[in-house]
Amino acid sequence: MNALIKGDREFIPIYAGADGIRQDRPRGQVKVCHAGQPHHDVLYGFPLDHPGARLPTLPAQNATLDYDVSGAGPTIVQLHGLTSSRARDAGLGLDLSSAALRNRVIRYDARGHGASAGDHDPRSYTWSALALDLLALIDAESPTEAVHGVGQSMGAATLLHAALAQPHRFASLVLGIPPTAWASRVPQRRVYAANADLIERSGVGPLLEADRSASRPPASTATGVLPPTVAENLLPTVFRGAALADLPPPEELRRVAIPTLLLAWVGDPSHPLSTVQRLHDLLPHSRMVVAHAPCDVEKWPGLVAEHVTDSQRSATFASPKA
Repeated sequence: MNALIKGDREFIPIYAGADGIRQDRPRGQVKVCHAGQPHHDVLYGFPLDHPGARLPTLPAQNATLDYDVSGAGPTIVQLHGLTSSRARDAGLGLDLSSAALRNRVIRYDARGHGASAGDHDPRSYTWSALALDLLALIDAESPTEAVHGVGQSMGAATLLHAALAQPHRFASLVLGIPPTAWASRVPQRRVYAANADLIERSGVGPLLEADRSASRPPASTATGVLPPTVAENLLPTVFRGAALADLPPPEELRRVAIPTLLLAWVGDPSHPLSTVQRLHDLLPHSRMVVAHAPCDVEKWPGLVAEHVTDSQRSATFASPKA
């Protein structure tokens, strides 16, 4: 695999093709841009000189998870949103662990997304099913150490299901722009079902056109529309799986006593402030930060790094002496 040069450092390139398959070689001229500038083919890269930098895969139930590992220190596992990938999230300015320079960071593509393979069963893409993939990845990469979970949208929902099932596996959580849930999930289910039907009838083109004309949250740092990183023939299945998904019952979430940073923004019906406010009420050790402008979102990686460091320090101080 060719390395990319940025300044005096080499980066491992991650390419996102239109079919959602990682391209080990670019289709056109490679250009690594500063955050916020357009990308051509290359959407994401991490330094080769980070300790332990590697690009493994993990077999999962009817799937294969593609991920990367870089850095050294307490482990962060980062998750992305629906129809996205670790590459696409970086292109959208949502690489939330980018400031965690003293951590080992695992970024992975959910099943059927990005460079990860998936099956055609909608039930495989519910948040509770995706949580099983996450826990399998943690078992493989951090079998004895609790990790810091960082996810946005679908990734945040996946983390909540996993943390409720196995809370001892998580030292802290960062839940970025959590999606609709409970009562607000009902109309969103209809949207996802309609999206699936539209793609089967007319392909992904009309969906992309609608996305281009849709209003953006005022805090969004995205400069354009990036296509889904799910193969078109799999996208209806992924949407139907999302339509089946919901957050755990509120009364169960009160048991998640893990330090949690909640990151929200305003003006986004798919990621409503009401979900974050409700989670803040339910999760006993949560802090909520709301973004109103792009400059607020640009601070999120720093807030994530601080949250991880503070949570790690608190856990260390609370541990019994050997």
